[in-house]
Amino acid sequence: MSMQNLKNKELNKIYSKISSVVPEVEWKFHAPLIEKINKLKKEKNAVILAHNYQTPEIYHGIADISADSLALALEAAKTQAKIIVLCGVHFMAETAKLMSPDKKVLIPDMQAGCSLAESITGSDVRMLKEKYPGVPVVSYVNTSADVKAESDVCCTSANAVKVVESLGTDKVIFLPDHYLANYVQKNTKVKIISWQGTCMVHEKFTGKEVEDIKKENPDIKVIAHPECPPDVISASDFAGSTSTMVEYVKEKQPKKVLLVTECTMSDNVQVENPNVQFIKPCNLCPHMKKITLNKVYDCLKNETNEIKIGHNIAEMARKSVLRMAEIGR
Repeated sequence: MSMQNLKNKELNKIYSKISSVVPEVEWKFHAPLIEKINKLKKEKNAVILAHNYQTPEIYHGIADISADSLALALEAAKTQAKIIVLCGVHFMAETAKLMSPDKKVLIPDMQAGCSLAESITGSDVRMLKEKYPGVPVVSYVNTSADVKAESDVCCTSANAVKVVESLGTDKVIFLPDHYLANYVQKNTKVKIISWQGTCMVHEKFTGKEVEDIKKENPDIKVIAHPECPPDVISASDFAGSTSTMVEYVKEKQPKKVLLVTECTMSDNVQVENPNVQFIKPCNLCPHMKKITLNKVYDCLKNETNEIKIGHNIAEMARKSVLRMAEIGR
């Protein structure tokens, strides 16, 4: 088989997988870039990481590892690649750098931020520690390296309760997501001191919206992310982290499902579960959508937008992430 036929076969395989969520007219623009990126990453000994909220042509077309933010960072550390391109938002690229300090970590767009991560700074955490002396700080992995450096341990939405209870204290400072803090408080006797941060995507959903969709679709299963408001979680059948949501659909195979989270994730999960019908009330993350194939190609080709973290902050922040990894999901 000629090299060109092999390339065409690889591209056809990718498109056959995502054709249900990517129109053919769009694929004609994506295919040449996907081919270039996949060739370039082999030449440069690079690995591409994509978060669940990335578009299908990135998530299924060029990613070597696709997962939630913590899994991306942990898996990246295991690779032999010299370069990591993180298709996600800035705090995720920072976390990948913390776990892979000797690798070059790049992000296709430095402006891909996060409303939740940006709701708190390292100085805010220092202020909280002064206000509540001796109380341990648990920071959500969706935070900057600066915040992680001031924390005792990090957590994900999947292991937040487990991490809080592992500290063996009667109270904990938990930040920055207010709704996740509420969710944790309902599932533990440890007193939670929270911060008023929110995710601009998840806070838009309402309980009424979920109830209306359930009325229109009596057989639907509704799965909500813990970053959603309490009325949304109450109206849902199940609440869980990004990875748990994916596992729920894969294992239960509901006839019809609503994932109350960033819209594009439904497309990516649908590709893997063709027999499940997804209802998609769309809330897109504008930061995640700053990552495009063009930007990935330029970033990898020119090795631009490198993530750099000061040595002291990196060392302190790494400890809080490693402690979380030891506790497990």
